[in-house]
Amino acid sequence: MGGKGRIIGGLASSHAPSIAVALNTGKDQTAQWKPLFDGYQPMIKWFEEKKPDVIVLIANDHANTFFFDKYPCFALGVAPVHEIADEGWGRWPFEPVPGHPEFAWQLAHSLVDDEFDIAVCQEMPLDHGFLTPLACTFPPERRWQVPVVPIVVNVLQPPIPSARRCFKLGQAIRRAVEAYPKDLRVAMFGTGGLSHQLSGERYGYNNNEWDHQFLQLIETDPERVARMTHQELMEIGGADGVEVIMWLVMRGALSNDITCRHRNYYHPMVTGFGQMILEEPNDGLGRLAQAAE
Repeated sequence: MGGKGRIIGGLASSHAPSIAVALNTGKDQTAQWKPLFDGYQPMIKWFEEKKPDVIVLIANDHANTFFFDKYPCFALGVAPVHEIADEGWGRWPFEPVPGHPEFAWQLAHSLVDDEFDIAVCQEMPLDHGFLTPLACTFPPERRWQVPVVPIVVNVLQPPIPSARRCFKLGQAIRRAVEAYPKDLRVAMFGTGGLSHQLSGERYGYNNNEWDHQFLQLIETDPERVARMTHQELMEIGGADGVEVIMWLVMRGALSNDITCRHRNYYHPMVTGFGQMILEEPNDGLGRLAQAAE
């Protein structure tokens, strides 16, 4: 007997800490930052209108829960409440983020059964990788209205998972959601920078042309990105541009019938910032109805 869970759409956003600093210091409407924060308005409205029951949020931990002596390829937070990380300058001025342990534990079991040996964390404080997109899409008066299940992807310490493996993780998440026995409307949320490099001889490298191409491919031909190697992604998008594999987790969880409701790109400094909303048809019911026939 099939489950009742369904994925209603996927969102994506860069998660550079400079974005949150601009938000927290009231600079979001300045000339430098307004083109980016205008891009969050459709995302805010989407959450208000769709009212998902839970967000599966994909980001990387920036050496707060994990460090280079032990960094899993994938980790999943199952706590009822996710604390705010202290990244070296004090905790962010936010309340802890609610989790969804019932769904998170079932997701953990399902992913392991699906041959993803994911690290299960009962404590995993959230740093800017998670908090930047959350804070920008949930303004103070609505913070935090949707529980979050965080998934960490290792993009820092080699060996890191391949683009293909991340895409397959998204597909496995979809299978887990669709097997969930209760009504559950899930929003996927992928994060990470587009083209950028913050070290080495190519410090400050960007590739705007690739950024725009990637945003198109993630919508219409994610398989092409999933076939790319780390070397290819880093050559074309900078060493830190490999973070786009986290967008593939989000995209892998979606069907081929999605509609792009919003896309924005802005490049104010050393990182290309992107935002996107990909919506499933019929509130995510289309594929389930077809599968039941």
